[in-house]
Amino acid sequence: MNIRALLRGYTHVTVAVLAALSGTSKILAQQQVQTGAGAAAPPSATIGASLNAPAAVSGENAQSSVEQGRTLLTDSFSEGRQWRLEKRREALKDTQFDFNLRSYYFDQRRFDGSQRQAWAIGGWAGLKTGYFFDHLALGVTVYTSQRLYGDEDKDGTLLLKPGQEGYTVLGEAYADIRIIDDMNLYVGRKGFDTPFINRNDVRMTPNTFEAIVLQGKISFGANEDQPSPGTHDGKASIDAKPSSSANGATLKYGAGYFSKIKERNADKFVPMSQDAGAAVDRGVFTAGTLYEKGNFSIGAIDYYCADVINIAYAEAKLKVPINDDWQPKFSAQFVDQRSVGSDLLQGDDFSGQQFGLKAELPVKRALFSTGFTHTTGGADMQSPWGGYPGYTSVQVQDFFRAGESAFLLRAGYEFKNIKGLTTYALAVLGTDPNGADQYRQNEYDLNLQWAPPEGFLKGLSVRVRYALVDQFGGTSNNLTDFRTIINYGIKF
Repeated sequence: MNIRALLRGYTHVTVAVLAALSGTSKILAQQQVQTGAGAAAPPSATIGASLNAPAAVSGENAQSSVEQGRTLLTDSFSEGRQWRLEKRREALKDTQFDFNLRSYYFDQRRFDGSQRQAWAIGGWAGLKTGYFFDHLALGVTVYTSQRLYGDEDKDGTLLLKPGQEGYTVLGEAYADIRIIDDMNLYVGRKGFDTPFINRNDVRMTPNTFEAIVLQGKISFGANEDQPSPGTHDGKASIDAKPSSSANGATLKYGAGYFSKIKERNADKFVPMSQDAGAAVDRGVFTAGTLYEKGNFSIGAIDYYCADVINIAYAEAKLKVPINDDWQPKFSAQFVDQRSVGSDLLQGDDFSGQQFGLKAELPVKRALFSTGFTHTTGGADMQSPWGGYPGYTSVQVQDFFRAGESAFLLRAGYEFKNIKGLTTYALAVLGTDPNGADQYRQNEYDLNLQWAPPEGFLKGLSVRVRYALVDQFGGTSNNLTDFRTIINYGIKF
């Protein structure tokens, strides 16, 4: 689908919204007076993320235990506040340009002895305008990945198209309509980050989607948004998360319809149902909320694909500040997946659940984490439209097979004398799943990353990742996974 056809399909939505805006200018003006001058940009949201997809496949750092490519619920409502924190100026002067160069080497030796190997170069270039007439911004991003090395008999790295072929694609072309302060409508091709629909930016280019999404935020009490550094996947972002005062609370919400997805190594958009594995054309309806107050948050989100699958996700987090040095964090998650309607995904009905617990303890420049997940015996969990959000989902394995439990131990550290140098090591110990042809597995990961926070090298990220999956049974005893990622991003 080209840009012209895509925008024509959404024209009626845009016209209707702008017509409604033109008739409510007085109301908007009153709301702007109440919320403060200059607050005009996209709110945090369930199903939202800005033009700048996380520029490196940069992943976790010492102060975060969220695995690369995963999106937890509390991160889903955080589009950022930069547009709100700057005074409204002419839209063209507010245009944000984003250029990202990426080189990625991937080498995986699998359980059956086969090898997946490739080396690619590419990245993306894009822009997002400021708000025309204080209400309409436009975003465009082009992605590319080209082969430097890769034999056809070692295909499957997901760095390139099948057959080790390069690709170029218009991954984002969307309109951002600011209806009122803290309420935005996104229409078109765009990257989004939620627990089960997300960019999953762990290869050369991220997932993007054709969608129409409404998202917003409601503040309660004496809560004022203040600028704060924003990060995603361990990398600073031009967007920043809002901070809530101790006396205030926020309710973030989002709802939308996702019709198609462009997978990480694809140059075409396909229906969401087909990407999940069903031979029909269906989209996904999704809606969710997140309540945050002080050190506590709780929320839920649901994804419904008619006749295919329904996925429900809930998560709660609590930080306990004992003193300046001891501030442990605790979180819990729950996933429910089941077939719906005509059961077109597997041909019959299925259901499965997983719950997880995680505890984190920051100690100066280190972060120690432990986690546990258990999947019920009904069916394996699935994550067809992005990375899986489970606490024990790591570099290679997700540990979400039916009947499988997993224990996570992780330690990360940020070096003091070399700015931007971080490392972590983890181990996930699994139990026997229910499947007759499935075996118990353990995974051990080691990560080293250097991302200078200042100076002429700011924007550069060099990352080396290694994983070993030890399998207790089958034709081979282990799997190895080695990755080297060099990323350089410029925004202006």
